[in-house]
Amino acid sequence: MSGSAFVGNAIPEALFRAVEERYQKTQQPKGITYFFGASQGGSRDGRGADHFGVPGMTKRIIGAHYNLSPKVGEAVLKNEIEGYCFPQGALAQLARDIAAHKPGCITHVGLGTFCDPRLEGGKLNASAKDDLVEVITIRGEEKLLYKAFPINVVLLRGTYADELGNISLEREACCPEVTALAQAAKNSGGKVFVQVEKVVAAGTLKPHMVRIPHIYVDAVIVSEPKDHEQALGVQYDPALSGEIRLPAGDSGSAVPLTVKKIIGRRGAMELTENTVVNLGIGIPEFVSAVAAEEGMADYMTLTVESGVVGGVPQGGAAFGASANPEAILSHPEQFDFYDGGGIDLAFLGLAQTDVKGNINVSKFGPRLAGCGGFINITQNAKKVFFCGTFTADGLKVKTGDGKLTILEEGKEKKFIKAVEQVTFGGDYARKVKQPVKYLTERAVFELRSDGMYLTEIAPGIDLQTQILDLMEFTPKMDGKPKLMDPRIFTDKIMGLKK
Repeated sequence: MSGSAFVGNAIPEALFRAVEERYQKTQQPKGITYFFGASQGGSRDGRGADHFGVPGMTKRIIGAHYNLSPKVGEAVLKNEIEGYCFPQGALAQLARDIAAHKPGCITHVGLGTFCDPRLEGGKLNASAKDDLVEVITIRGEEKLLYKAFPINVVLLRGTYADELGNISLEREACCPEVTALAQAAKNSGGKVFVQVEKVVAAGTLKPHMVRIPHIYVDAVIVSEPKDHEQALGVQYDPALSGEIRLPAGDSGSAVPLTVKKIIGRRGAMELTENTVVNLGIGIPEFVSAVAAEEGMADYMTLTVESGVVGGVPQGGAAFGASANPEAILSHPEQFDFYDGGGIDLAFLGLAQTDVKGNINVSKFGPRLAGCGGFINITQNAKKVFFCGTFTADGLKVKTGDGKLTILEEGKEKKFIKAVEQVTFGGDYARKVKQPVKYLTERAVFELRSDGMYLTEIAPGIDLQTQILDLMEFTPKMDGKPKLMDPRIFTDKIMGLKK
């Protein structure tokens, strides 16, 4: 069984809930495999993919991101459900490969990460015993094969259905892999169920808005408005679906100079004109805020892995949507572009890193997050910047006068000997000669062919006691690191626009 959604966007909530309710009443269906690409949830209130976090009903979960589905994550960590995690783009593309009866998704994405079978093979617990990915060699190059399997039932969502069963998506904020999943189910001999807002007369839908033709559809369900929010917490915003355009906001309004803005400023210094950019959630979003403040917003076109191009990316449960989008592609199409190196600059989070330059953002002790689109994006961007504080849990700083003062140090080290799980592989990045930097509020590191180098240090920071002593490995240095630009730590516009 599979369902399509992207975080809190385009969730067929009525259908998801109906499956769980039926099981609670009849103990059927039983022992299903639930397959999904993007994270499905956002409110942490049992909606979205959490309907499938029921041991007994669900035997196996194959997904990309679990953080917003805590019920599912808990069941996986307890070994009650077999858990697998693979790159989001590979899973979106796998739906198309299943539809075409191909052996699976063949890609370089995931090599050298926990998805690689020579590390963990994407297995999340002891119950996950089957090997769902394997290393193959094509034309002398290693690739990963994410194995195909039949899909018997898909639960999808659209905006309107006409009387013939054609489905359009014009009021949706993004276009997940609905077409691919519908094709995969039909070509597997399965069933396609689609939740819609309303049914309209035959012939009234614009053909180019129909993403699921009636020849794929077995049943249409008209949903109550409460189960058909555009995104969780957003009943309907026409600016997210591109039906209206909001006026541009005040690009000159300043964001307070916090530790997050400091990192965002250092990231914004890497921007050049006419670049395609992907921003992760959290601190990387400050790169965009600083760019707007500096009058550089037009330097970049922001893209989101959901398929959205242009506009202002949204956060929270609406992540995956953008206000004033220029285009809304399908989920698999966006990853085709990403995997081929279409992103010029990627700014992603920094949770843990180690001496090899590996990054972990997917698993921390008893907390299961998953990789989402992180692996696709970071492995393939022309340049990648990991953005995060140097330490975690309690860090407090003072700034604004051209230097950085640590008032209270974070209790948790983030630059450690070995990451708990490899979500980004430093060895692979070195192999393909990918430029990689690690941006923090007090130091900048660079991954080079012979290791991790400390290249910059903030004014006011002591190299030994406030950097080296707080790392579990010693970075390499070309002499004394240069000072970070003091404008980063001054509470006024930096003047970055050239």
